[in-house]
Amino acid sequence: MSEIRKVGIVGAGTMGNGIAQACAVSGIDVVMLDISEAAVQKGVATVAGSLDRLIKKEKITAADKDAALARIQGTTSYDDLKSAQLVIEAATENLELKIKILRQLDGMLPADTLIASNTSSISITQLAAVTGRADRVIGMHFFNPVPMMALVEIIRGLQTSDATHERVRDMALKLGKSPITVKNAPGFVVNRILVPMINEAFFVLAEGLATAEDIDAGMKLGCNHPIGPLALADMIGLDVCLAVMNVYFAEFNDSKYRPCPLLKEMVAAGYLGRKSGRGVYAY
Repeated sequence: MSEIRKVGIVGAGTMGNGIAQACAVSGIDVVMLDISEAAVQKGVATVAGSLDRLIKKEKITAADKDAALARIQGTTSYDDLKSAQLVIEAATENLELKIKILRQLDGMLPADTLIASNTSSISITQLAAVTGRADRVIGMHFFNPVPMMALVEIIRGLQTSDATHERVRDMALKLGKSPITVKNAPGFVVNRILVPMINEAFFVLAEGLATAEDIDAGMKLGCNHPIGPLALADMIGLDVCLAVMNVYFAEFNDSKYRPCPLLKEMVAAGYLGRKSGRGVYAY
């Protein structure tokens, strides 16, 4: 099995630029693509700012920062991804968009290139099936903030080969991550447990059992969570939480996964959390 020396990333947003940073710091060359030059440059600037913070904490040197940035090539052209051994799709959590991207990648990448999706809830089996290389498609679910979080869920679709799994797992280890292998299922492992907990916190809030502050304090102090579920929802994005719950509700056909009406109402109002300036809390 050949070593993965260059990674393509589709999406220069929060997850994409975080994955780019993790790869570049680990000595892997990166091609980071987005739909506009402005989006690409914003992604590169985010990486630079993150590396500056690591310099201040004396985690890396200025030379380390320069070397990492030199390994990241920003682009708006899919053709630039052809030299990568692995391309990671890190676009918005939308099935139609991901299918469109995977079909485009499958049509232009060399036959032996691996394709991974950073999806947090969508079926890898379904995504793999739209390509002509289903055995070389896998899930690689990083957690935010990518440079800091050790976990990567390696999700095997029904078609994913052992060789693909081993190469991607080895690369995650090279990034200094701690991968866990997961069978394909809605939400995989972490979000299957986490997002319904967040949804339940919204039911508790909607029923007036406690204030948002007390709900979060209860989970922090009683369960040793570093952040309360409602504050975490604001960090993730209420729209993302709702989208994931909708996937569970549709896929499992089980009422225990019904999205809380308050969560739906807040998303409808545009109260999406930190990114919109207001969610459960004001920012």
